[in-house]
Amino acid sequence: MNTTVDLTGVEKIYRGKTHALRGVDLQIHPGEVFGLLGPNGAGKSTLVKILMTVISPTKCQGTMLGKPIGDKGTLAKVGYLPEHHRFPTYLKGKQVLDFFGAMAGVSKKDRRARSSKLLDLVGMSDSANMKIGRYSKGMKQRIGIAQALMNDPQFIVLDEPTDGVDPVGRKDIREILLQLKAEGRTVFLNSHLLSELELVCDRVAIMVKGKVRQQGTIDELTKDTRRYEIQLHKPSDLSKASASIQRQLNIGDVGMDQESRTLYLPTTDPAAIQSAIDLLRSSGETIQTIHQHRSSLEDLFMVAVSGVQGGATPGADRPNKGGSQ
Repeated sequence: MNTTVDLTGVEKIYRGKTHALRGVDLQIHPGEVFGLLGPNGAGKSTLVKILMTVISPTKCQGTMLGKPIGDKGTLAKVGYLPEHHRFPTYLKGKQVLDFFGAMAGVSKKDRRARSSKLLDLVGMSDSANMKIGRYSKGMKQRIGIAQALMNDPQFIVLDEPTDGVDPVGRKDIREILLQLKAEGRTVFLNSHLLSELELVCDRVAIMVKGKVRQQGTIDELTKDTRRYEIQLHKPSDLSKASASIQRQLNIGDVGMDQESRTLYLPTTDPAAIQSAIDLLRSSGETIQTIHQHRSSLEDLFMVAVSGVQGGATPGADRPNKGGSQ
C-alpha cells in the first residue's frame, strides 16, 4: 500500500542525554484522518516538528509524500498548523491568510479566491476584517486551520487544532476534517482530546515515552475487548446463570458483576447471544438490557500509559466482581 508518511526508527536525543523519541515507526495512508495521541512529554510535537523540518532528528529513515524526510520541496504540498501558533495581532483575519499564502508561493489571484473560500469553510467570513488581537482562542484556531490550507495541500498536519475551542467549534472542525478527507486529502492530527479523535480518525497511534505502543484502526486495537453485556433484573442466581452459559455455549470465560447484575460474554457472534438469551429466559430470568461493548480510545490510552508505568495490562477493562472470567 502507498503511504503518505512512512517512518522507521526515528530518534531524537536532546543535548546527548534526553531521549524525546526512541525509535518511532509510523505509517499514514493516503486519504485518511490519522490521529497521534499520548500524554504530555510523549514526543508527539517533537515528531511533528521533525516532519515539518522545524528540528532535525538524531536518526530517521522514511518518506513523506514519496520524498525523504527533510526534503524542503515536499513542504510546498503540506499544510501545517503548529501548536501554540501566533499571528501578528495587528493583522486582520483575511490579511493573515494572504500573508501565509504569499509565503507559500500562491499567486495573488489564487490567494484572493482561496481566502474567501477558506474563510467561509471555517466559519470566519463575518470576522475577516477583524484584527487578530480581538479574536478569541477558538477564532484563532479557525484562522489557523484556514492558513494551513492556503497552499492547497495534499497532506495537512494539525497540532492540537481544537485546543481552546468550544463544543460547537469542535463539531465544526470535525466536519471540516471530514470534508478534507472526502476531497482525498490526508490529515494528521496531534491532539489530547481522545473523544474527538475517536469520532473522526480512521487510524490512530498511541505514543508513550517516545515510542509508538499501538497503531491501527479503532476496531483493530479493540478487537480483544469486544463483548456483549447482559444485565438481568433481580436474578435468582447470577453465578449459576454464568456457569450455565459458559458450559452450554462454549464461548470462553463468562464474567459477571454481582453489583450491577451483569453478565459479560466474550463474543461478537449474534447467534451465540440469541442462544444465551434463550437459556436465561428458559431458566426464568428477566433480561433488563443487552448491549455490545468495546474499549474506547480512552481505555486503550490508559492501558498503554499505565502498562508502561507497570500498571494495567491489555484486557484490564473487563470487570469481574464475584465470578469467573
